[in-house]
Amino acid sequence: MSALVTLIQQLLTHVPKSMDNFENMFTATQMSKSQFLDKARIAREERKGHKEKERAATQIQALVRRFLCRCRLQREIRKEVDDFFAVSDAGSAKRNALSIFKVARKLLFILSKDDKLRFEKLCRIILSSMDVENEPKVWYVSLALSKDLTIPWLKQIKDVLWVSCEFLKKLKPDILQDNKLVTLYLTMLITFTDTSTWKIIRGKGEALKPALNRICENIMGHLNQKGFYSVLQILLTNGLARSRPSLSKGTLTAIFTLSLRPVIAAHFSDNLLRSFLLHIMSVPAFISHLNTLTPDTHELFRKFVLFLSREEQCLDICVCLEGSHTLCLLGNLIQLGYFNVKVLEQEAGHFVKDLTDMLSYCQRYVSQKKSNLTHWHPVLGWFSQTVDYGLNESMPLVTKQLQCLWGVPVICTLFSDVLSKKLETQDPTSPPPPLPSSLQNNLPVKNLFKRAFQKSASVRNILKPVGGKRVDSAEVQKVCSICVLYQTALTTLTQIRLQILTGLTYLDELLPKLWAFICELGPQGGLRLFLECLNNDTEESKQLLAMLMLFCDCSRHLITILDDIEVYEEQISFKMEELVTISSFLNTFVYKMMWDGILENAKGEKLDLFHSVHGWLMVLYERDCRRRFTPEDHWLRKDLKPSLLFQELEKGKKRAQLLLQYIPHVIPHKNDGYDQLRRLPVNSIKGVIRVKFVNDLGVDEAGIDQDGVFKEFLEEIIKKVFNPALNLFKTTSGNERLYPSPTSSIHENHLQLFEFVGKMLGKAMYEGIVVDVPFASFFLSQVLGHHHSTFYSSIDELPSLDSEFYKNLTSIKRYDGDVSDLGLTLSYDEDVMGQLVCHELIPGGKTMPVTNENKISYIHLMAHFRMHTQIKEQTAAFIRGFRSIINPEWLHMFSTPEVQRLISGDNAEIDLDDLKKHTVYYGGFHSSHRVILWLWDILSSDFSPEERAMFLKFVTSCSRPPLLGFAYLKPPFSIRCVEVSDDQDTGDTLGSVLRGFFTIRKKEPGGRLPTSSTCFNLLKLPNYSKKSILRDKLRYAISMNTGFELS
Repeated sequence: MSALVTLIQQLLTHVPKSMDNFENMFTATQMSKSQFLDKARIAREERKGHKEKERAATQIQALVRRFLCRCRLQREIRKEVDDFFAVSDAGSAKRNALSIFKVARKLLFILSKDDKLRFEKLCRIILSSMDVENEPKVWYVSLALSKDLTIPWLKQIKDVLWVSCEFLKKLKPDILQDNKLVTLYLTMLITFTDTSTWKIIRGKGEALKPALNRICENIMGHLNQKGFYSVLQILLTNGLARSRPSLSKGTLTAIFTLSLRPVIAAHFSDNLLRSFLLHIMSVPAFISHLNTLTPDTHELFRKFVLFLSREEQCLDICVCLEGSHTLCLLGNLIQLGYFNVKVLEQEAGHFVKDLTDMLSYCQRYVSQKKSNLTHWHPVLGWFSQTVDYGLNESMPLVTKQLQCLWGVPVICTLFSDVLSKKLETQDPTSPPPPLPSSLQNNLPVKNLFKRAFQKSASVRNILKPVGGKRVDSAEVQKVCSICVLYQTALTTLTQIRLQILTGLTYLDELLPKLWAFICELGPQGGLRLFLECLNNDTEESKQLLAMLMLFCDCSRHLITILDDIEVYEEQISFKMEELVTISSFLNTFVYKMMWDGILENAKGEKLDLFHSVHGWLMVLYERDCRRRFTPEDHWLRKDLKPSLLFQELEKGKKRAQLLLQYIPHVIPHKNDGYDQLRRLPVNSIKGVIRVKFVNDLGVDEAGIDQDGVFKEFLEEIIKKVFNPALNLFKTTSGNERLYPSPTSSIHENHLQLFEFVGKMLGKAMYEGIVVDVPFASFFLSQVLGHHHSTFYSSIDELPSLDSEFYKNLTSIKRYDGDVSDLGLTLSYDEDVMGQLVCHELIPGGKTMPVTNENKISYIHLMAHFRMHTQIKEQTAAFIRGFRSIINPEWLHMFSTPEVQRLISGDNAEIDLDDLKKHTVYYGGFHSSHRVILWLWDILSSDFSPEERAMFLKFVTSCSRPPLLGFAYLKPPFSIRCVEVSDDQDTGDTLGSVLRGFFTIRKKEPGGRLPTSSTCFNLLKLPNYSKKSILRDKLRYAISMNTGFELS
């Protein structure tokens, strides 16, 4: 038992150690297993890697063997091909078609970019085989008749032709070698897309022609599917999208022929017409580069026009083409029409619609200004579609194509209905129609009309609205749609707008006949119809207004570029009486648009219409202001009451503000206009200025300044600074009107002087003081800011500076020979104080000769230099001073002649009856007093107009009457009976008044002179006993030109 216990104890004592050994043994086993697994995995991966390497090595070896084999095969094939070509080049034997077929098949099998030369030789061999006479086995095309080879041959020729197309895409026609290859590959395409050159169909082979034609159609169909037209487009663009084309006429003809074949073969199907338009007709100036046009192209033009007349087709074409390419398509279509007037006549309606739709689509993307979304286009201006700048070089040629649209043949064709109209004429032997009564006393206008009626053998009657033509008639609709086309062109082709207007005005008879056409529209003609259209939003109304808008834009452009000789004497396009009628129409139309509230809410097309009509109106008005051609009060609206207008202005009514802003000439200024100007707000220099004169003896002259002395001071200072002897101002030749002297810089502070003179003149105008300063009208136009107007023309103002210089300058425009023979340059030589100074009109102008091409620019540059550039600084200083007193916005309502009246008053004689009516008497004088009766009789019967002006200046300090009559003279003119000298005069007393009233004299006043107090517009007159004494004393007093100390 003890032994057993001992054994158990020993076992228990050794348990922990045994457990440790057991755990260690278990851990070691785990580690051995992990290592074993790792080693097994690594071994497995190594085996797998070896297998992969073996497989890769095998694959690489196969690829290399295959590559080497292929290279060896290619070398062998190339050697065979080269040997074939070598034998062919030697010319020892003709190769039959089958051998060519086999070598072609081998070459196509290995063809790469390194085989360009071999392919070129193949093409040459194929083409040469087609030229062999009477050897069918040599003709390459003969294989098409072989039962076993037809399909393989067809596939081969398709491949050969498409490879030719691929090479064509990459060739640069401006490189000589590439140009030769272009010819080769085009010849391949020409030869195998039409049977006409195949010798196999001659004679008995004619029966084969239908089958062979079907083969050609199959070939063309394959090429079309692959992108044949895109290839031709790339080739044409590479050769033509440049200033000088690199494709010959023959090459272009070949390309055009190729491009036509699929279209003709498909009987002008829509799909092929679409492809032709998109890819061929959109190439810049393609039609203009072609040498000849076949009858097929004339018929093609008809097909194009009819295809595009369907709105969805036209829209599809426009969407596919961006702006530049759409213009190219337009140019080619227009030139096709220009070349084929007969088809154009027949399809004029569709042609006009097509062009209008395409231009309208482009117009959506034409922008008026630059932005992040716009690109610059040389014809469209800022354009919000992507612009292909690669076409910019060819844009001058495209522009030349577009010009055909406003060329004489197309204009005559489209406007045939208008131009066929015969304008009424009158017998020149019959007396001219009587002049308006208002013109009887207007000698210049009367003579003008007399010359106009005597000028030509037959003179058109005044075209007045007569009505009678239905606006829904086919003729009217046609003319309206044509006008819409040209109006759309004007708003879309923004960078050549002037070219379009010049083209439309080239035919002298178009605009007068279009005006006659307008006068016949509607039941009562002209104005009423167009006013009704303003309130309608129908398509018919829009088209009628577009016709009016085009007429106004073109007429305004024409009159702007014509000089006075052409307008008044030669009467180009419009006769004077027509201009009178037109101006009345325009004046009423614009007035109605404003007064009826249409303009207030106008936008888009109606706003554009207003600006067109208003622009033409203002050009006529300003021309009339410079040189009268309308009757008196022609521009006034007799139904417009100034009182109502100014009431609305005070209430801030929009229509009244618009009227004053745009057509102030309709307001009769004789009533309220000038008075409104005088009520401008006062500040600084506009306040009261006190003046004291010092006489020649250095003594202060008597008199308290109550505006009269200041008026005299102002008149005297202005008189002195405008004296040409001072050289601040010069006088024009002929009528001696004032403008700033170009050599005024001899005065050190001449610009400050000009600014001061401007202020003084502004002050005089502000105070209502008239001063005898006749300005040249071109200078007043600048003061009023008219030279910034779009209606302004330097050449029209030039006669007001130097009429002789104007005649000489405009004679250059009418010079029939070569202007360069005159030896002129773009410069102006001036004698400045004995030294000859050359002024360049443009940089480098003294070396640039004047030619027939730039003579118009020379005339305008010269006129601008003489009237603006030479006196730019002086004019700016004068305007700065003048506008510091007078708000230029208020002067906007006056024309140049009216502002001259504001400054200098009326040239009319003094109205003594008006003066007598508004005279106040003091000191016993009254209207029936003997001395007063003598005075008025002397002024009316004994004094000359010059002496009456001197009298007026003596008593008021101004030699001219107030603009609105003596009722506006403040204070009113008064005459006072005086008994003593001015220094003893203490005013009227009861005794002096009674003595004056009853003609009782203290003593004979024969030794005293009449005196004046210009401060109060007062004449102090002694109670003379004889009329002769009064006459002599008064004449002496007004001629002395002295002030208050005259007595």
